[in-house]
Amino acid sequence: MTKQFLDVEQFNKLLQKWSGKQIKVAKQELNDYDVAIIDLATITYETNKHRMNDYEPLHTLQLNGSGKIENATKSYQQLPKSMYEIPLKDTSFYQFDGERFALVTDRAIYTIEVVK
Repeated sequence: MTKQFLDVEQFNKLLQKWSGKQIKVAKQELNDYDVAIIDLATITYETNKHRMNDYEPLHTLQLNGSGKIENATKSYQQLPKSMYEIPLKDTSFYQFDGERFALVTDRAIYTIEVVK
């Protein structure tokens, strides 16, 4: 499938169609690889206008719903809250290949796909 680059509005429009589905979010950050399975209820965004430094993201993508995350022993435990957050910056980029999203930030690469 052809990969297409998206702006944040196109990304949001396509991702919103997955509300109500079970999704898998994989995050690769340096030597750390995490997988979360989420029953996606809604998708929201938050803007942090009162951040203390540049390490805190200005915008956050919130994947709302119950879920579980794989731990170091390859077993799953419940997410600490019913939300999975992905920090966003103006330099983040979004890609979609028809089946999965790739979201690249300055700290990590996320892939998001529907669990089949």
